[in-house]
Amino acid sequence: MHDETQVDEETSLVFDFLKNNANIPQQFIWPDDEKPCPQPPPLLYVPPIDLNGYLSGDPLAVSNATRLVNEACRKHGFFLVVNHGIDMKLINEAHKNMDFFFGKPLVEKEKAKRKVGDYCGYASSFTNRFSRNLPWKETLSFRYSAEFPYSHHIVQNYILNVMGQEYTHFGDVYQKYCEEMSKLSLSVAELLGESIGVGRSYFREFFEENDSIMRLNYYPTCQKPDLTLGTGPHCDPTSLTILHQDDVGGLEVFVDEKWHSIPTNTNAFVVNIGDTFMVSTKIK
Repeated sequence: MHDETQVDEETSLVFDFLKNNANIPQQFIWPDDEKPCPQPPPLLYVPPIDLNGYLSGDPLAVSNATRLVNEACRKHGFFLVVNHGIDMKLINEAHKNMDFFFGKPLVEKEKAKRKVGDYCGYASSFTNRFSRNLPWKETLSFRYSAEFPYSHHIVQNYILNVMGQEYTHFGDVYQKYCEEMSKLSLSVAELLGESIGVGRSYFREFFEENDSIMRLNYYPTCQKPDLTLGTGPHCDPTSLTILHQDDVGGLEVFVDEKWHSIPTNTNAFVVNIGDTFMVSTKIK
């Protein structure tokens, strides 16, 4: 059972002023058995899947991709997608605009403050949800729908409505990024379908009008990184998570009763099959 005791509104504003403070409040200090280890955990082998090769239909490329994905999904649920076709200029622009947003003063970011019970908006360390074991991070989340006509300008409109005209370019970048991620997710769905023997079209058709959440996770510098975590242990309840890491790293996965790290690869996307997909396909 986890503690969801509410903290007052004033406490939820504190995080922005803690980033350069050597005194970390007790709420951010994790139990000894969950604190970061002095030494990085062993690397987890996460197979790189040549998506372009798979989509080309080349028999050898298809065979290799489906075999590697099947093995990875049964073992731990993670694999990399390389040669994915997403323009690196767009990816870099997405990271640049993350820095633009999270570098703004708190009063500016809180124009998009997440409302209680909602999943979209800005959240500062989740201090409005939990009273202890707080993650050292900020997030901005927004919805994307591939269902017509919602897909057109859904992200742009949300950003403009909550943040104003200054964020026009910001909204344009993430509208395009979400559209590209939706296309990528359908290609991954094809690959997953073929890897478990139900065919390319099975999951692609099911997810064609997908609804998803785009989440920007920002982990500010911490003066005592040995005491806290950017994100605590969790499972993804969704069908698929597609993650692009920057060159800092920090992603860890619990496999075979111990933690492993996934090395950074800015040319790849990390794909994680979530609980919903595992249950629907009975992958164990």
